[in-house]
Amino acid sequence: MNLYAESVEGVLLVRVDEERLDAAIAIRFKDRMREVTAQPATRVVLDMSQVEFLDSSGLGAVVAVMKALAPRRKLELAGLTPNVAKVFHLTRMDSVFRIHAAISDVTEEGIRNAG
Repeated sequence: MNLYAESVEGVLLVRVDEERLDAAIAIRFKDRMREVTAQPATRVVLDMSQVEFLDSSGLGAVVAVMKALAPRRKLELAGLTPNVAKVFHLTRMDSVFRIHAAISDVTEEGIRNAG
């Protein structure tokens, strides 16, 4: 499970460097996210721009991470590929998560909000 994290202006950016987030890696994803999100940050943004396929197990893992962070922090998503965006839309999870078109939108927003 390849996850890469960096903290930028109080935002923990976590990049999923996998083409698939499915049953085969869902448990490892949750475990790694638990480790990575132990870092202090006011926001956690998951960059899913490399993920081409997401099944129900993968979606469940993302929701589990969101619940583990609550209520102190919210999990936001960025860079959903068309297939992954479709899963979030069809399951109405796009109304649960704050979704950014690209990870650059998150960092630019942070710069604008900084004054």
